[in-house]
Amino acid sequence: MSKLWISVLASMMMLASFGAVAGADEDEKLQDVSAVLQDFVNIPENAIPPALLEQAYGIAIIPSVVKLSFILGGRRGTGVVAVRTKNGKWSNPSFISLTGGSIGWQIGASSTDIILIFKSRRSIDRIARGDITLGADASVAAGPVGRSVSASTNIDFSAEVYSYSRARGLFAGVSLEGAALNISQDANADFYNQPDISALEILGRSSTDNVPPAGEHLMQTLERYLPRPR
Repeated sequence: MSKLWISVLASMMMLASFGAVAGADEDEKLQDVSAVLQDFVNIPENAIPPALLEQAYGIAIIPSVVKLSFILGGRRGTGVVAVRTKNGKWSNPSFISLTGGSIGWQIGASSTDIILIFKSRRSIDRIARGDITLGADASVAAGPVGRSVSASTNIDFSAEVYSYSRARGLFAGVSLEGAALNISQDANADFYNQPDISALEILGRSSTDNVPPAGEHLMQTLERYLPRPR
């Protein structure tokens, strides 16, 4: 086997092994998620527009997504998704994974934080019932940045999902066409100590009863920093 293909296979194996390790400690993952959320709301200029957040049905935060590439590329990370429930409060968090690949002349490795803003319940329901591929099952666009961006601008916020990445402390829109989102059933079962708990059940609850402290802290952070719909 050529050295080129040995390098390609090594990159793919590293991504696979990362995914297995990343979901091992749900409490630590939620602490990372809360930290990413707090960081992005504290950026004065390059931030997700409040006009978009006010329209958000759900949000996914995936810290430290690893991207490795050598001719073939791959992206892998784990995080959580939460939605606004009927009473306007944020739901319990459900664990998810993000995977994606690409082909082209590329080489290198990077780690970035990913945030996805979901405009509709349709996209979340598809994730909760199985998986979703961004760009195929739901329209996705690189999200606009700047607190001054509003619904009165020429941005009509018509995509189902808006995607952001953060590297070196700055958030920017990022293309995630072809990336797949899946519910992490094992992580949910471990975190809530309920073997048969479903993502739909988790996302339908806004009470902090029986939610471990790390999950309760994230819910409080969401309530504090993300504005309610007008």
